[in-house]
Amino acid sequence: MTKSLPVSKRMVYESYLTVVSKQGGAGIDRESIEMFDANMRSNLYQIWNRMTSGSYFPPPVRTVFIPKKQGGVRPLGIPTVSDRIAQGVVKDHLEPSMEAIFHNSSFGYRPGRSAHDALAQCQANCIQKAWVLDVDIKGFFDNISHGIMMELLKQHTQEKWILMYVERWLKAGVEQEDGSITARTKGTPQGGVISPLLANIYLHHAFDKWMDKHISIVLLNAMQMTS
Repeated sequence: MTKSLPVSKRMVYESYLTVVSKQGGAGIDRESIEMFDANMRSNLYQIWNRMTSGSYFPPPVRTVFIPKKQGGVRPLGIPTVSDRIAQGVVKDHLEPSMEAIFHNSSFGYRPGRSAHDALAQCQANCIQKAWVLDVDIKGFFDNISHGIMMELLKQHTQEKWILMYVERWLKAGVEQEDGSITARTKGTPQGGVISPLLANIYLHHAFDKWMDKHISIVLLNAMQMTS
């Protein structure tokens, strides 16, 4: 059977294995992984068939509010099991090329990197530098500009199926506290499979490259003033 988009059954199955290994709760359809597995072969075929034909549209994201240590709550978006698998297909395809260019001091949500690695990097930096910059971006996942996100993504891939599905995930509906569904006009759900990679692409341009450029300028000016 000839399909128009380069999504193989193997890609879908490998994404499924990752989703199963990480478990996670049910999405807005209340279908658990165990329920999905009861008809696994048919469910995986349906995901593949729709993704490879361009007819896959993500369902709304279920919202769960997680208490913060400092007070308040953080909205966590939980896609359906099927949608997590679909997102994983795109993530697995795009991530290797992005990993090749991400900053070496970036550790969040990256394969093979942990908080322990970040602490080791901090220790190494503290030996070389006499200052520390502590920054917290408030509501980052919730406020990512869709327009800017897509423009940044286009700098790294021209594959139309990747761009199409990422845009659909960005715009997918989100469940509100009262159970209603509204369209998302900004942000990407914290809890989505593709969201951490998109966030890192955004930060690569908006923070890492910016910091590299401007810290170099500051250090150069400092050297000129002391020379």
